[in-house]
Amino acid sequence: MKAVLITGGGSGLGKEVAFLFAKQGYHIILTGRNEDKLENVKSEISASGGKSSIHILDIRKSNDIVSLKNHIQKDYDLEILINNAGIGFFGPIEEIDDKQIIAMLETNVLGTILMTKTFLPLLKKQQSTIIQIISTAGLRGKVNETVYCASKFAVRGFSEGLQQELDGTSVKIVNVYMGGMDTPFWDESDHIADKTRLRSPKEIAELISNQYKTTKEIIIESKK
Repeated sequence: MKAVLITGGGSGLGKEVAFLFAKQGYHIILTGRNEDKLENVKSEISASGGKSSIHILDIRKSNDIVSLKNHIQKDYDLEILINNAGIGFFGPIEEIDDKQIIAMLETNVLGTILMTKTFLPLLKKQQSTIIQIISTAGLRGKVNETVYCASKFAVRGFSEGLQQELDGTSVKIVNVYMGGMDTPFWDESDHIADKTRLRSPKEIAELISNQYKTTKEIIIESKK
């Protein structure tokens, strides 16, 4: 059965792209660290006639990623990997806690690299796509986002290099750079003063779904 694997699939953009690909007939493999959120998404997909499964996963742990690969390769033909999981902490660099810095780099950078490296052999078995959810913070520096930008610039460099490395193979890399989304991501932060500029996760998911087959780069700016 053809499948889509989504990290951070329990809420926000991960949840919305899961619904869209489920409607296209894919089995959705939802991963994340919050079982309740994943179960809720699975239930909603089922209610709409789609199929999905959930797997608790910390993308910072290579052994857990390898275990997931060994599990799903028995039953699914993985056609799309969406590296969506990410975290951010914002403010002046002097105020960012060392643990927050490490968490951002391990999740956003290391997690994306480990997921891509581990699942690449499965993706090479057929025409497939890796969708890297990066953020416009990977295109330009932003005030009070120094470490977050650093992590996203790193993912951009990895992904652009990967595009060249895999050129001519069956695997296509699509890099997505989007502005902030109106999600609970910002509930504990005053970093975004005007949330009316933010696009909804559903809107961004639809733009990705409509464009990923025809391009290698998708840029979605915030509303003016």
